[in-house]
Amino acid sequence: MDFTLSLEQEMIRDTARELCANECPASLVREHIDNPSAALRPWHALKEWTSVADGNLVDLCLFLEETGASLLPGPFFATTALFMPMLHAMRDAMTQTTAEPESSSSPTMSIDGLLDDVRSGEITGTVAVAGRDARWLANDHLTKHFVPEAERVDLIAVVMEGPKVAIFRRDDVAVRSINTIDPSRHLAAVDISGAVPALAAVDLATAAFDTVIERAFVALSAELMGTTRWLVDSSIEYARQRRQFGKPIGSFQAIKHKLADMALLREQAWSSVYYAAMTHDAAIQTSGADSSTASVTSRRAAHVAKVMASEAAIKCAKEAMQIHGGIGYTWEHDLHLYLRRAFATEDLLGTTTWHLDRIAIEIL
Repeated sequence: MDFTLSLEQEMIRDTARELCANECPASLVREHIDNPSAALRPWHALKEWTSVADGNLVDLCLFLEETGASLLPGPFFATTALFMPMLHAMRDAMTQTTAEPESSSSPTMSIDGLLDDVRSGEITGTVAVAGRDARWLANDHLTKHFVPEAERVDLIAVVMEGPKVAIFRRDDVAVRSINTIDPSRHLAAVDISGAVPALAAVDLATAAFDTVIERAFVALSAELMGTTRWLVDSSIEYARQRRQFGKPIGSFQAIKHKLADMALLREQAWSSVYYAAMTHDAAIQTSGADSSTASVTSRRAAHVAKVMASEAAIKCAKEAMQIHGGIGYTWEHDLHLYLRRAFATEDLLGTTTWHLDRIAIEIL
């Protein structure tokens, strides 16, 4: 498999890196902890790039990797990795049936119109699936937990047993913030009891729903690779600068081994993530007798990507703390922000243990 980026993909990556560096410095992430509205500033600069979610998953992963390296707060991930793919799945389901879903409170709302508004950055959204057990499987719970950015998006796509997906306006449902160790990403519980959807439920095929969620697994893994890259790069830089006994600590064998292990973990996970992205894109384009095999490969690769990315991030976070020593424990150093993101993201969209169980089910 050829992992070489095309010129267009290099442009996407470089543009995302420059935008995130300019619009989301560490000072903004810190400001966002006390003032969540600070996330609006980078969102206004990046919202025109939400259309990248309409292309290949590899392109979206390249962009999200850079947002993970800067700990970008706000609705960009929820809108591009969750909401827009769900809208596409709903539109495809509607075109395959003669029945149109009745819009309960807004007769002018349509999937195509929503997609246009999301592409332009005029509307933000997220997806609510998990129950209290944090498993991203369709269920009939009226309260969904661990919903990314539910407090500040415009629309929430709620998945029920079936699977069925209905779209609610944020102001029409009860949203309660969930405290986590990562203040750079807001999670919430969403209660739809008694709420009237803005767009009534659309029946999805199980395979279509699984494809959306698997795409999100890979997208989140790519974002996590950006976080891991920062942990590795910052540890290398610190090992060059920090001196003990008259020498940079990076010259000591113990530190060299830690840095080498971190670099290897990152490389293995990066390859797994982009392999999963490419197999997902290939499965979408495959038809006929080979489509079933391609889907199985894509599904397994998505779970593997989340496992590899999570394990690499956690292990690199621990090693980074060891290498930085005392300075790494201080509030003033940015390391703790990345540690928080690494540990919190390991549990988001399913824990490592859950994904390993899904892999075992696929194989056995």
